[in-house]
Amino acid sequence: MKKICFCFFIFIGVLSIQAQSEGSFKNFNTKRGYVAEGYDLVSYFDNKAQKGDKKNTVYLGGLKFMFSSQENALKFKANPEKYMPQYGGYCAYAIAEKGKKVSVDPETFEIREGKLYLFYNSWGVNTLELWLENNPDQLKDKADQFWETISRND
Repeated sequence: MKKICFCFFIFIGVLSIQAQSEGSFKNFNTKRGYVAEGYDLVSYFDNKAQKGDKKNTVYLGGLKFMFSSQENALKFKANPEKYMPQYGGYCAYAIAEKGKKVSVDPETFEIREGKLYLFYNSWGVNTLELWLENNPDQLKDKADQFWETISRND
C-alpha cells in the first residue's frame, strides 16, 4: 500500500511539473508557425538576428522553434527559459504602452539584463527606438504588469 501511495504522489508531481512547464509556454506569438517567426533565439544573444533552418527545429510545450545550427538548438534545449523572448515574443513596447499583443519584426530586438525583447518595426514606426527614447526600465515594469494580466486571462 505504501508503494502505491508513493507512486501515486510521484505521478501527480510529474503531471504538475509538466503542466506548469507547458503553461509557462502559452501565449506565444507563433506567426508563420514558429516562435519569433522562425528566427534563432540563441543567435540574438550573440547580437545577431538569424533565420533558423527547419532541419534544426525543436518542439517544446506545443511550440516550434527553429535554429540556425544544431549547436544553437542544443543550447536552447539545455536552458530554454534563458532564451525565451519576453512577453511571448510580442512587441515589448506595445505591451507596455497599450497592453496589447502586437506582432514584431524579428530583426528588431534588444537584449536587456540577459532577456530578449522583440519589437514592431514597419511603416515608419520602429518601436525599439520609442522604447529606448522613453525610459526602457519604466516601460519594462509597465509591460511586466500588463503581461501578467494578459497571460492570466488568455
